[in-house]
Amino acid sequence: MAKIHPICTGRVQVRQAQMSSKGHGIARVANMLMDKDWTEWLPIYVWVIEQGDGVVVVDTGETARVHELGYHPRWHPFYRRAARFMVTPEDELGPQLRALGIAQGDVRHVILTHLHTDHAGGLRHVVQSKSWVHADELKRASGVMGRLNGYLPHRWPKWWQPESLKFVDRQVGPFSQSAAISSDEEILVLRTSGHTPAHVSVLVQGSPSVLLAGDTSYTQGLLVENKVDGVSPNEEVSRATLGRIRDLARERPLVYLPSHDPESEARLNTNATL
Repeated sequence: MAKIHPICTGRVQVRQAQMSSKGHGIARVANMLMDKDWTEWLPIYVWVIEQGDGVVVVDTGETARVHELGYHPRWHPFYRRAARFMVTPEDELGPQLRALGIAQGDVRHVILTHLHTDHAGGLRHVVQSKSWVHADELKRASGVMGRLNGYLPHRWPKWWQPESLKFVDRQVGPFSQSAAISSDEEILVLRTSGHTPAHVSVLVQGSPSVLLAGDTSYTQGLLVENKVDGVSPNEEVSRATLGRIRDLARERPLVYLPSHDPESEARLNTNATL
């Protein structure tokens, strides 16, 4: 079975109403921006998978450049009011891959669950790798509209040319389609719309299977409680995705690893299933 390494590329704080939404409709957005309560410092996890076809990296984490004046657009209400970062150069993906003995050229594939800055900020460290992203996520994140939606497309490396994930009708539990990354189909990408409309998660099949879940929820507890975050544009779509993940966990032993859950690394180390 594949070996999965957790890499924490720094930490982030968000408003409590972003982690677990309050209200409905436009009130959800207002509460997320105006909530007085912050979360604890949350990890920003990247997952490194070593398997037969080579190294696969899921997300690229954040960059220490977030501390540079002007790196985040101060005109955007999210960066002005709702996010705090703590990232050092040593936290970034590149140095941590080297600490694992993995050279840049060893990384064959990079899968982006979505393109928010704390998942795409480390793209410069995977220059020699093939990158995969949902075509609709790339479209939503690009250009002026991408910046209005809170993405930072102007910070992506100019050489970066991702490929679109190729979904086929391959049933995986309650998920009707999937995209294979490894030739043996050990690594599959699933559509997990919610946090963003074209968000994806990565399933590493085994005993137990491991779901590298991006931001489908901020913690496993919120998944179990069916709590939608404050970012998801459509509450019902997000709840449906959370329900499918719980159904998948009923069908097979499943370790659930969201990117910002402080307990994710411990669950991975102990194979603690849902």
